[in-house]
Amino acid sequence: MDILFVCLGNICRSPAAEAIMKEKLGQLGMAAADVTVDSAGIGSWHEGQLPDRRMRSHGADRGYDISSRARQIRREDFERFDYIFGMDHENMADLRRLARTDEERGKILCAADFMTRHPGYDTVPDPYYCGADGFELALDLIEDACDGIIARLFPDTRPHDTRHNA
Repeated sequence: MDILFVCLGNICRSPAAEAIMKEKLGQLGMAAADVTVDSAGIGSWHEGQLPDRRMRSHGADRGYDISSRARQIRREDFERFDYIFGMDHENMADLRRLARTDEERGKILCAADFMTRHPGYDTVPDPYYCGADGFELALDLIEDACDGIIARLFPDTRPHDTRHNA
């Protein structure tokens, strides 16, 4: 199974989701050979850069290695990935616009739709222009979304968030 997380520039939310999902799947004993997790951005502005230093720092405080290099979503991603998770409504609209077929559009899901512990949120807000609280909130929401995604895609597993209680 191949999973892709997408946000605007691929330097905050989607690389955090990639790292969190990889960590959670690893804790469940799932190997990278079983599930590929990647991230991308709608835009190319940050291509090749590390994630935002604030996201890396806040993630490291929770034990996550958020260090993938930014890249822009590519045409072949719609063919390669089984699931493409957008982080907010704008990302979702952009992804739907980029998809060429109903099959490709069917792969696009909103990560926030899988959250169970944060009923007041229907997206993962972009923390880029926020302070520390924005990054902590984004991580809380992404952890929640990843747990929900795992519960839906891998129902025989039981994810446990041992790092941070929301």
